[in-house]
Amino acid sequence: MSGTRVAGLVFVALASCAAAAQRPATSTRYVWDLPPGFPEPKVPPDNPMTTEKVDLGRHLFYDPRLSIDGTYSCATCHRQVNAFTDGRRQAVGVSGDVHPRNSMGLTNVAYSPVLTWANPTQRRLETQALVPMFGEQPVELGLSGREDMLLTQLRSDSRYLRLFRVAYPDDADPFTLGNITRAIASFERTLISGRSPYDRFRTGDARAISASAKRGASLFFSERTECFHCHGGFNFTQTVDYAGKRFVEIEFHNTGLYNIDGRGGYPAPNTGVHSITNDPQDMGRFKAPTLRNVALTGPYMHDGSLATLEDVLAHYEAGGRTIASGPYAGVGARSPLKSGFVKGFTLTAAERRDLLSFLESLTDATFISDPRFSTPWVRQR
Repeated sequence: MSGTRVAGLVFVALASCAAAAQRPATSTRYVWDLPPGFPEPKVPPDNPMTTEKVDLGRHLFYDPRLSIDGTYSCATCHRQVNAFTDGRRQAVGVSGDVHPRNSMGLTNVAYSPVLTWANPTQRRLETQALVPMFGEQPVELGLSGREDMLLTQLRSDSRYLRLFRVAYPDDADPFTLGNITRAIASFERTLISGRSPYDRFRTGDARAISASAKRGASLFFSERTECFHCHGGFNFTQTVDYAGKRFVEIEFHNTGLYNIDGRGGYPAPNTGVHSITNDPQDMGRFKAPTLRNVALTGPYMHDGSLATLEDVLAHYEAGGRTIASGPYAGVGARSPLKSGFVKGFTLTAAERRDLLSFLESLTDATFISDPRFSTPWVRQR
């Protein structure tokens, strides 16, 4: 998709949001169901949370009519059972295009001040939704040039006639692209996970996790492994924002996953923030995602190149990955661009098991089975 076309779609979506913010609110204010100790997410003033928008967004998120041939939906690459990832090494679009990156999970995306793996300019869920819908390199949902077709299909559904009307009661014609993306963003902000066994342990239940997981937590939060420097805080990532926070935290890191040229190079097109800024110092810098539900979200890293959590631990133990041969050969531990927190460390077999036990204790079973986050279409289709 051309930059002009994307910019035009972003303008249309934002203009609709701004216009809606001028109208009196007549919908039902959404009431957050937050885990203990969690702050309220920050919500843009031009898209206030309402139960009606969340309901509409849930229907749209799971609706394959949001793809060119009616076979893909947002949920195709963001499955609840996988904590809203897809289990693939790299995402695959509706036309078979293989995405260069792994599908990033939506767990607690409401707390993320920047979206996707490595784009510091992508700040709003409302506009980020345009990328999978209309992007062409690669094609994901394949709707480029088909906006009118999409709106016609939605208007023809009696359920959507009601859902759009109650979500946007002051709009003469609520069927707009801006209203679609605002509703999807509202639903995505409700995908909050914080009721894992570790959370129960953190809030006072000493028996919620095993002795092994407790030892693993001590390792995780130690200067020996330094994991917590990039994956700290209530959301297990340092890139975080929420209502009332005095300053936004945004971090991108080069973890030594590649060093293809001896100067810290990563294989194109996955060069991290560098692909946006062209700054050599940004080569290989990616966002550290939340580790909540991490046992469910493999394969790992931005390109899915580490299959298991055991592989991830081995990578960090070594202080960077060594690829012995082939086009990506190189010693990541020697990368001059690698984060200073990725120093390497030595674990015993027992300590490795403890760390894995801790990471597994971050799995929130209620999150992946909560009917509020599941498809509303099952019995109707």
